Amino acid sequence: MNARLRLVADRTAVAGAPPGTAGQPTGGGPHEEPLHEEPGPGAARCLGLYAKLAAGVTVVTARGEDGPLGMTVSAVTSLSARPPLLLACLRDGSRTLAAVRDRRAFAVHLLREEQQELAGRFASPTTTAAQRFAGTDTRQVLGVPVLAGALAWSVCLTEDVRRYGDHHLVVGRLAAVHVGGGRPLLWHDRRFGALTGPLPDAVG
Repeated sequence: MNARLRLVADRTAVAGAPPGTAGQPTGGGPHEEPLHEEPGPGAARCLGLYAKLAAGVTVVTARGEDGPLGMTVSAVTSLSARPPLLLACLRDGSRTLAAVRDRRAFAVHLLREEQQELAGRFASPTTTAAQRFAGTDTRQVLGVPVLAGALAWSVCLTEDVRRYGDHHLVVGRLAAVHVGGGRPLLWHDRRFGALTGPLPDAVG
């Protein structure tokens, strides 16, 4: 790729961890367990490697018992076009993960480059679910809270949830999709960034 990253300071990140990965809050869980040492490279070296993975920043939302829940996640990727599946990695113990598992549906929002504040709000360990959604334009799609203004979003039906280490792999089947135009918000080397260069044609 010839696109360059324009990095900006990240005022909300925990040093050494991208949003939604080990060491970063994901969904307002009641506690944050330290990483357990296992044979092989230490956790710090692993996190240093993971920090070099450039990724789009997303917000995953779901309907909880007391209202909408959501968290910032950078570990989201396509899995299959037929059937239409995507994969998200959510931290063990998060309330959002519990809602995704229990309600069997969730939404993934790909954020725009100007939505850095929203990404930080949904990643903050001190921000309640109500505060995360305060002031946002939210509507219900297939019973799932969907945030307006994202670069793209999809409502997914939960196909599978499996635990690996301190995260769970969540496979979702796309049930509704919207794709807009603009530039994505990126996460690389423990900072938010954005693509530079010509924009591709928008896809409806």
